[in-house]
Amino acid sequence: MGGYHRGEIAVQERAGFARQAGHAHGAIGNTVPDVAVAFLADQPHLVVGGTDERGRVWATQLTGEPGFLTVPRPQTLHIGALPPPEDPLAAVLAGAGAGARARAGSGGGAGSGPQPARIGMIGIEPATRRRMRMNGRAVRDGHGLRVELDQVLSNCPKYIQKRDHHPVTDQGASTSRTAVDSTELSPAQQRTLRAADTFFIATTDDRGDADASHRGGNPGFVQVVSPRLLRWPDYAGNAMFLTLGNLELNPAAGLLVPGWETGTSLHLTGSARTVWDGDEVARHPGAQRLVEFEIAAVREVAAASPLRWSAPAFSRFNPPTAG
Repeated sequence: MGGYHRGEIAVQERAGFARQAGHAHGAIGNTVPDVAVAFLADQPHLVVGGTDERGRVWATQLTGEPGFLTVPRPQTLHIGALPPPEDPLAAVLAGAGAGARARAGSGGGAGSGPQPARIGMIGIEPATRRRMRMNGRAVRDGHGLRVELDQVLSNCPKYIQKRDHHPVTDQGASTSRTAVDSTELSPAQQRTLRAADTFFIATTDDRGDADASHRGGNPGFVQVVSPRLLRWPDYAGNAMFLTLGNLELNPAAGLLVPGWETGTSLHLTGSARTVWDGDEVARHPGAQRLVEFEIAAVREVAAASPLRWSAPAFSRFNPPTAG
């Protein structure tokens, strides 16, 4: 992918950050710098966003021992893991590129069949408040994925809550993994959202190119308006507006709310829109805009992650919450 697409440009101009976005564009590349190769090699998890077989956008998490993320060449990321069967992106990622490989192996030409999965990714290290984003095209490669990268960029540490991690010691934890589906948030899930200080959002543009991003704030920054409607403030960022730019062209979005202490993953899919109304925005300290997310489906996966995390040290950049 080249420069900003028309959705990103439209949001940059409306927000009054077109000049800053122009300067920031130089930070977007398509290769992994050497310092980032070492960073990725240390990570035990990776957040991934993409589209399922029904066209719904989800965000999820892949985990592995440090070293499961490697960079065999500067424009390629290898992920040594696949999501478990209960994950909403399991089928798409497990079958990514299968048709293309089969045709190549048989000497066949182009045709219909599974294509590379376009995914967005974040490598994030809460302990050091470091993160980097990567977007590209993934194909199944053994027990993992090979991703040809289209975009690579680092993000600032704002709004990341500091946490340390440790793996779960119960080797039978995967046997207790269960998934529960619904079309709205249960009372317990609503409490989870109201207490959340972090979530991840996946979006795609109108061509299907995916992006995954981090959102953080003090507990209460996510408002549960109803069992099917969420709202959160959009704070000052890098002026690129990759997430809101995608939403300008395609409202489909997915959220991942990690259970830091339990390993549970709360996945939401639906549609999102940017709220620009000045009176509404003014009710949320630190907000430059608001985002409203309408829930279409919920999947909660117990024992989804083998990682457990410490209590957070909140970012000094977090604005106070409304109310």
